[in-house]
Amino acid sequence: MTRVAVIIGTRPEAIKMASVYKACAAADGLEPVLVSTGQHREMLAQVLDVFDMTADVDLGVMSGNQTLAGLTARLFDALDGMLAEVKPDVVLVQGDTTSVMC
Repeated sequence: MTRVAVIIGTRPEAIKMASVYKACAAADGLEPVLVSTGQHREMLAQVLDVFDMTADVDLGVMSGNQTLAGLTARLFDALDGMLAEVKPDVVLVQGDTTSVMC
């Protein structure tokens, strides 16, 4: 079984990755793990509801009055921990956001 981490953080990422996640879930031999960074939690929740998806892992990296540097540091740390725990064989991301860059 190949474990696939599908990482999303924003509404556009979720919209674009929904069909990829669903295809992985339907494929024999793949075990998708949907990871939300929580970068845009409220907007992301709307998309997850529309596509009937639930994040398996929520990194919850957002904080009030954060700087881009602070967000980036928290993302690197949270993603490192997630990778160690989930142990995916493949990681899929799409976009041009801080979540994707990290």
